[in-house]
Amino acid sequence: MMIEAVEKEEIEREGMELEPQDESEGSRTWTKQVTVRGIIVSILIGAIYSIIAMKLSLTTGMIPNFNVSAALLAFVFVQTWTKVLQKAGFVVRPFTRQENTLIQTCAVACYSIAIGGLIRLRYLK
Repeated sequence: MMIEAVEKEEIEREGMELEPQDESEGSRTWTKQVTVRGIIVSILIGAIYSIIAMKLSLTTGMIPNFNVSAALLAFVFVQTWTKVLQKAGFVVRPFTRQENTLIQTCAVACYSIAIGGLIRLRYLK
């Protein structure tokens, strides 16, 4: 209990925001977790990673794994997007863990489909 209080003080001292810890956040329905900005960012990241993965696979023969970098890139994109809109005067819903997970999952699915198609093309030759 003492460690949590110290961590909370450090976070407040550094000016960082605390995430809400209420029970309703973890039990939200899927319709509130799937957002338009999440879908747009996941399509962008998925398209970029599909091109990169296909290029790497065709030139080196290795299939890359972009799971962690997709999550980090999603975090950077949406945090920047949120801050820019807030500075422009728009009211923006904060970025959540569930939204980051959605973006990562969709982006990885996009480039996995591209890689799967590429592997099938290799075997058809």
